[in-house]
Amino acid sequence: MLQHHVRPEGLPPVNGYSHAVVFSGRTVAVSGQVPLDEEGSVVGEGDPEAQIRQVFENLRRALAAAGADLGDIVKLTVYLTDLQDLDCFRRVRDQYIPTDRPPACSLVQVVGLVNPAFRVEVDALASY
Repeated sequence: MLQHHVRPEGLPPVNGYSHAVVFSGRTVAVSGQVPLDEEGSVVGEGDPEAQIRQVFENLRRALAAAGADLGDIVKLTVYLTDLQDLDCFRRVRDQYIPTDRPPACSLVQVVGLVNPAFRVEVDALASY
């Protein structure tokens, strides 16, 4: 069961996320995914869109391994090293995540990630 409360009364407008999501069922926690391919090589060094796409592909694969998919995500935590990448992140996210039932989301700007070439990291909580 999933209930998306995109914009409850009295809360500010949103851009691609829900203020609250109620869920029950099997829960999957996905560790922070970074822009590494299956060989462990950095994808899109200096290219935020390529990095964000790789992160969502990694999320998709991790969820599939657990029997879930991107539509089952109830919460994302996004770490960006440059807020100039936010519009690109939103555009790519909306190609992977159903826009009619977006997950709850937190966004954090960070000084750096574990590898200086990484511009983005995303972890997720899913329920199915």
